Amino acid sequence: MTTTHDASRRPHAGSSWIQRAAALLRRIIGAPDYATYVAHIRTHHPEREPLGEREFLAERLNARYEKPGARCC
Repeated sequence: MTTTHDASRRPHAGSSWIQRAAALLRRIIGAPDYATYVAHIRTHHPEREPLGEREFLAERLNARYEKPGARCC
């Protein structure tokens, strides 16, 4: 019996396992994910131009650390 694998039916079919592992690690440590941000902007706010990657990262870091009393340590 021969089976064929339809890669289009698997989630993240075009991604390598390294890319999937890196995305999982970013989620675990709370690092911002630029690709997810761009996909969200294009889907939900098509009239807006997404920030560049550097601007996105700077904005996320600023938002995370601008409230010094919001952290436990």
